Amino acid sequence: MIRKAFLMKLKPGWREEYERRHNPVWPELEEVLRGHGVLNYSIFHEPGTERLFAYAEVESEELWRQIAETEACRRWWAYMKELMLTNSDDSPVSENLDEVFHLG
Repeated sequence: MIRKAFLMKLKPGWREEYERRHNPVWPELEEVLRGHGVLNYSIFHEPGTERLFAYAEVESEELWRQIAETEACRRWWAYMKELMLTNSDDSPVSENLDEVFHLG
């Protein structure tokens, strides 16, 4: 199992809408995530900022990368782009974090 952590950023004023759109997440997107080896996935909001911290446990880097190629993921990105800082392909701007400690 691979642990991944990364940061994303909301546009100002969209925190509540971001949370609403994730509760629940689309069933087809959940199916894609689970089908591509995502074992756990959480996103946290940092109070007082627009920063999001995401943590995922995945089976493989290759399966994780393949998620971005699915139709469900592309539609989700398009659905969420008004709420977040995004790249030209509508994917969220994200900054990967390096693990420096783990107690297993």
